[in-house]
Amino acid sequence: MFSNQFLGFMDNKRSLLQLVHSMIIFHISMSCLLSLQVVNELADVHCPVVEMSTRSKLCCLSWNKYLKGHIASSDYEGVLTVWDVNACQSIMEYEEHEKRAWSVDFSRTEPSMLASGSDDGKVKIWCTKQEKSVTTIDMKANICCVKYSPDSSNFLAVGSADHHIHYFDLRKAHSPLHIFSGHRKTVSYIKFISSNELASASTDSTLRIWDVHANSPVRILKGHTNEKNFVGLTVNSEFIACGSETNDVFVYHKAMSKPAASHRFSSPDLDDSDDDTSHFISAVCWKSESPTVLAANSQGTIKVLVLSP
Repeated sequence: MFSNQFLGFMDNKRSLLQLVHSMIIFHISMSCLLSLQVVNELADVHCPVVEMSTRSKLCCLSWNKYLKGHIASSDYEGVLTVWDVNACQSIMEYEEHEKRAWSVDFSRTEPSMLASGSDDGKVKIWCTKQEKSVTTIDMKANICCVKYSPDSSNFLAVGSADHHIHYFDLRKAHSPLHIFSGHRKTVSYIKFISSNELASASTDSTLRIWDVHANSPVRILKGHTNEKNFVGLTVNSEFIACGSETNDVFVYHKAMSKPAASHRFSSPDLDDSDDDTSHFISAVCWKSESPTVLAANSQGTIKVLVLSP
């Protein structure tokens, strides 16, 4: 509702003063009226539907959009594994990375293609129909995140420890189409909001939005704390959620620079009077275009949260 109002102001071509005033009202409304509520916090038993054992700690998971029972994982040993969840077993393993593989991503348009990034400084493109990688890009810096464009398996965004986001046309992978600069520390996550909007997170305690078609920055989002840990990033068409090293989940609207809502994970081992900031949020995930977000912290606590007025 709020985003439609904002776009309406743009379409009506009102004066700059009216637009600024409307954006201020938009921000105040978002900050005051939105909240994150816990769903089923008092449920006694939570059981996994499926369990599959891995030989090393996992860094990243990616579902195949078309083959619903297939999921890819990357781990601390640099191994990529494709799993058949229905059969509860691995169906492919790739062991070319020399160090920890932080990120893996299935293409949304070509179900047999996936990309990975590793501490060995290499991005690798894989096809599940082949036993070896089909493309290797040597980035000379630790790779923290890789993400395919939602519209094409030819385009890939890569975030790394060099503080930059490299955007590639994989048909000409010898050099990036564009390098997005602005973050002051490692780029830990990247997510496509739309075909042209890319969100990034960094250990400089900011989120940034970029236009990959115009090769330009759009907005800087600040409010959470992130200086050393992977705290998660998730997006839908309107909202961006991330974790914080204050043990909070933060939600931003993509049109505003300040948080629209937040939720503190309280420690079950502490009294209500205690302020526990030793833990941090480690993962967040929207449920598609719904207001529901799943979040987990470094204690192993998982919560289902709903963004509501």
